[in-house]
Amino acid sequence: MKQVLDSFWRAAAYCLHPRAMILSLLPLLLMVVLAWGASYWFWDQAVASVKDVLETSSIFSMVWHWFELFGVADLKSVVAPLVVIFTVTPVVVVLSLLAVSMLMTPALVSWVASRRFVDLERKQGGGFWASLGWSLLSVLMALLALVATLPLWLVPPVALILPPLIWGWLTYRLLTFDVLAAHASREERLIITRENRLTLLAMGLLTGLMGAAPSLVWASGALFAAAFVVLVPLAVWLYTVVFAFSSLWFAHFALSALAALRRAQGEVVMETAVGVLDAPPV
Repeated sequence: MKQVLDSFWRAAAYCLHPRAMILSLLPLLLMVVLAWGASYWFWDQAVASVKDVLETSSIFSMVWHWFELFGVADLKSVVAPLVVIFTVTPVVVVLSLLAVSMLMTPALVSWVASRRFVDLERKQGGGFWASLGWSLLSVLMALLALVATLPLWLVPPVALILPPLIWGWLTYRLLTFDVLAAHASREERLIITRENRLTLLAMGLLTGLMGAAPSLVWASGALFAAAFVVLVPLAVWLYTVVFAFSSLWFAHFALSALAALRRAQGEVVMETAVGVLDAPPV
């Protein structure tokens, strides 16, 4: 428990560093670039296609007629762009977060190692393709779990708890592998995972619950279209901050466990402490 809390406060302190703040802004920049490219190449055609579907649908025709009776004319011109926005934005967000996650975790792990574990040998127990395969398998398992539990989402308390739990399990799977991929051998990674499985899973579940907060912002953006352009970028940034904190928490804990494992095996691994970032706040 002491090591968990120590790693928690270190991760929280690192999140306040300008370097972490800059990394957390990357998905916003990527989202802007992707959104601009999509709007430049596909916006007019997409809006026109959606508007044609709305005009030719017999069901929607009754809806438009009903609104026209109340003096609301040409509502299709307003609804069509919103449909395109609500459809495209989740794709843009996922692509942004996926790209940043692939860049952010290695950068944060290297940052932690360079400040606390300067002489920790990199044994490269998991390369890029191994990490990619592990990530795809874990994501597939999480998606299958979400689909399999969809009927349970009809129960309100379960709908609030189950997705964060699945997200937390996925966080545990991905980050445990990624933060140890460069420094630990395969055997060391398996030992650390086996000996700390419940602790790492609890950390993943807690960060999964923390990740529910941006979901509330996202849902608000879907409900209040007028604030969509503000709330969605805010949700993306919050997701990234939670992701950065999770990566730092797992990095501090797992690298510390790796250093302890190697010291127990007779290797000399020194832990340095430089500056306020490397000690929990008093």
